[in-house]
Amino acid sequence: MFFGWLIVLVLTGILVGGLARLALPGKDPMSIGETMLIGIAGSLISGVLTYVIFGRYASLPLAVICATVIVYFVRRSRGGSLTDPGRPPPPRR
Repeated sequence: MFFGWLIVLVLTGILVGGLARLALPGKDPMSIGETMLIGIAGSLISGVLTYVIFGRYASLPLAVICATVIVYFVRRSRGGSLTDPGRPPPPRR
């Protein structure tokens, strides 16, 4: 049961993170793992917000919107803007 939940979490994270990256113009130099974590974070944030405000769980569009905001902040931290992704992260050693 736990592994099934984990697989659904990973697939949802990839789906939401991928849609969030597509929502902003330009190429984002992110790995699949980073995309998945952004998608999971967007889903978590949207779920908590809608549960606190409306008393029900979030939908996919709201999760994508929250993840898109996270992708935008990642771009800003790399020196980019809304349409320019900025510089890629430094290579790992």
